[in-house]
Amino acid sequence: MASVTIDGLRKSYGATEVLHGVDVDIAEGEFVVLVGPSGCGKSTLLRMLAGLEHISGGEVRIGDRVVNHLPPKDRDIAMVFQNYALYPHLTVAENMGFSLKLSGVRKAQIAEKVRPAAEILGLAHLLDRYPRQLSGGQRQRVAMGRAIVRDPQVFLFDEPLSNLDAKLRVSMRAEIKNLHQRLKTTTVYVTHDQIEAMTMADKIVVMHDGIVEQIGAPLDLYDRPANLFVAGFIGSPAMNFLNGVFGPDGVTLADGTVLPVTDAGAAKAGQQVVYGLRPESMALGGDVPLTVEVTEPTGAETYVVGQLGGAEVTGVFRTRVTAKPGEQIGIRIDPAGIHLFDAASGARLSH
Repeated sequence: MASVTIDGLRKSYGATEVLHGVDVDIAEGEFVVLVGPSGCGKSTLLRMLAGLEHISGGEVRIGDRVVNHLPPKDRDIAMVFQNYALYPHLTVAENMGFSLKLSGVRKAQIAEKVRPAAEILGLAHLLDRYPRQLSGGQRQRVAMGRAIVRDPQVFLFDEPLSNLDAKLRVSMRAEIKNLHQRLKTTTVYVTHDQIEAMTMADKIVVMHDGIVEQIGAPLDLYDRPANLFVAGFIGSPAMNFLNGVFGPDGVTLADGTVLPVTDAGAAKAGQQVVYGLRPESMALGGDVPLTVEVTEPTGAETYVVGQLGGAEVTGVFRTRVTAKPGEQIGIRIDPAGIHLFDAASGARLSH
């Protein structure tokens, strides 16, 4: 395994710049997730690490080597694609060992590498099958196995779970994380799914419009989002945002509702702010009025969509809510779920 250093990386297509000086340091053995909406540049960045896209500016180092001009085969990386990229006419074993065969490795040595990788991934009993005889999850494990047998310094994953159903995605997340814990290989993983990022990563890189908005551990980004974009992207359901004016009693919304603030940070009296409120930080039994529009019981929790201070908000309650649409309920707000942002810049004001 090796560290990966991305220093001032830029990518342009003609006069259009899509990556604007990206800086990321990835330690040896770290599992880093690049996350962001479609078009933010995360897959382009990954392909530049792999050598599949030309680097317009900046530098990429794998270990101590600058790899800007090295072809993919010389970077000592292995990539797992979204669409599996398996050869349909080759068996599982042949697909897993194909890159070694191209490198001139003897058949006996290939078998020695394929067998333990197949056992790690639960594929040992499927080595003689063809891709058409496998499920989607099994095909993705074959693609991962093909990467493992190369024993690279860095694994690159490009949205590998996007083609799987919801239940299989959950199990594959656990498999990939368990695999990383066993192999300890430096891993860069791209996804647009922030739940994948939160559950799998040692460190998350949140990207937006070709720039890095924030880098940090999953819970650090959840607890202290640097700006409105990160706050709205990390967390499910998304954070509620309410516009108001900060004052000595809290934040006053457009209809006069005053919401409590325990950590004003850099906010000043009279400042236009955005009051960020996590849905799971609401509970029944307080004096903040919420007018119910929709209730969505899920069993252990109830999602409530309603009006608070003239804005639509979503709350997640760990008790059953029996209120009908149009009825008003009183809620209390957990101070830990409150975040203040400057309305003009979007920057965080809370400590």
